[in-house]
Amino acid sequence: MVGLVRSEASAKKLMAKTKCSLEEVVISDVTQMQFENVGDDIQQNPWPRALDGTEAMVICTSAVPQISKLSVIKAMLKIPLNILAKKKAINFRDLVFKYKPGQYPGMVDYVGQKKQIDFAKKLGVKHVVLVSSMGVLDPNNFLNQIGKDKRGKGHGDILVWKRKAEKYLCLSGLQYTIIHPGGLVDTESGKMELELDVDDALMRNEKKSISRGDVANLCIAALTVSGGKSVSFDCIGREVPDENAHVRSAEDVFKDFLKTGKTADYRLGPASY
Repeated sequence: MVGLVRSEASAKKLMAKTKCSLEEVVISDVTQMQFENVGDDIQQNPWPRALDGTEAMVICTSAVPQISKLSVIKAMLKIPLNILAKKKAINFRDLVFKYKPGQYPGMVDYVGQKKQIDFAKKLGVKHVVLVSSMGVLDPNNFLNQIGKDKRGKGHGDILVWKRKAEKYLCLSGLQYTIIHPGGLVDTESGKMELELDVDDALMRNEKKSISRGDVANLCIAALTVSGGKSVSFDCIGREVPDENAHVRSAEDVFKDFLKTGKTADYRLGPASY
């Protein structure tokens, strides 16, 4: 197993957290991936040899917004007035997020993911799992507003770019599993009943979160029990009333979902609005 990270700092963090070796980490900016022969320098392996023989790829890369410090200061100054008005102390919608130059959703979530999918084909990968996001069918989803100014201008629309990358994977000829998690939380995996559906049906739930560990377990289930089927689905975790209650494994939940024959309808989404 080999993990890809964008920087040396990320590689050090990954190695410290997982105790993996240097040979199990590849550093690459997915927006700049180049695996072409240059001039007369013909490379039989223009990629790290650790990736030779790769049978599956899990793509988890995503643009990551940075919070504006000025917006934090402004939000904090409003706290006394908000308390007097019996409102929430901080309105998180007042916070402003931006993306670093060159790390915009259009580059990372579309161009970067396309490059990884093309790379998977070069490697002869048999199955690609793409971790995307739920909520794409709502053009007003707040995630799409991140990176834009009040006039709606700027580098945003992260869900739109993710959807375009998903469609590219669907047309690639590769076997795929596309996972749309709800809000990611750092709670212990295996403690919530996983619920799978399609086309943002789960967005109607009041709570729409899922453990990062449960998403990882769904990725593993996709690689082990898909049976050659390609599928795209949404997922959240539902709290169980009794902590001692039996919680089905990600593998069992995924197997049952495959029996329904459901998958995301890609006629819906950004192309239609």
